[in-house]
Amino acid sequence: MNIEKQISFWIKSADEDIISAELLINNNRLLHGLFWCHLCIEKAIKAHVVKHTSQVPPKSHNLIWLLEKTEISVNNEQEILVGELMVYQLEGRYPENMPEPPARQHAFRILEETKLLFQWLKETL
Repeated sequence: MNIEKQISFWIKSADEDIISAELLINNNRLLHGLFWCHLCIEKAIKAHVVKHTSQVPPKSHNLIWLLEKTEISVNNEQEILVGELMVYQLEGRYPENMPEPPARQHAFRILEETKLLFQWLKETL
């Protein structure tokens, strides 16, 4: 396996996801935008999994579990964000667990914090 190619794949894909998240949130598609925020961070963490394990990352959407497979340690604010993003992943795919859309300002805050976490995750690769 080409480690650098794998890492590049995950980061380039996450770059596209954060653009999609911003477009959706800016157009009041808050739940969908937050789903893409989650996906962006998931893929950035998977790049770290590849770096740390030299293996293809597991097919999981659980950010906390994926973080445990890496060498990185998030701070308290980042950990809170990761927990918030978890609400907008798997649960949002099933009608009985569909989260309520957050207030618009809350979605924008999550988007901005996601951008910061994503940038940090890229810098620490």
